[in-house]
Amino acid sequence: MNSRTIELTVGFFMLLFLAAMFILAMKVSNLASLTGTDGYKVTAYFENIGGLKPRAPVSASGVRVGQVSKIEYDPETFRARVTLNIDKDYAEFPLDTIASIYTAGLLGEQYIGLDPGGDIEYLTDGGEFEITQSALVLERLIGRVLVDQ
Repeated sequence: MNSRTIELTVGFFMLLFLAAMFILAMKVSNLASLTGTDGYKVTAYFENIGGLKPRAPVSASGVRVGQVSKIEYDPETFRARVTLNIDKDYAEFPLDTIASIYTAGLLGEQYIGLDPGGDIEYLTDGGEFEITQSALVLERLIGRVLVDQ
């Protein structure tokens, strides 16, 4: 092999490596799903969202079914209003589904977990989760333990 062929081969593999690293970075940062997916939007109100961020995953039974699209403060209810974009493939969540904020892994990424209920009617576009469970805040838990002693 001559020097030119080796240089082209190394350059080709470097381009493959850079493309793979870019795709990995997009997957890790949840930016791969920035494009608007077909689905429907539902709202959940929480007393405390902890470190929940837009584009955080929404999952049911460990399966990703959507993502958080918007987080706002509602001055009328004094709670956080979280808008979720649920993929159209998962269109049948009962009205009494529970939306909870959980922490995943050691890095503490927060996500919303959905626990379906047993209602015969389903959430639709513009619907609202009636039952929610806020994020557990470590400082509050420690404060409660210290006060109880």
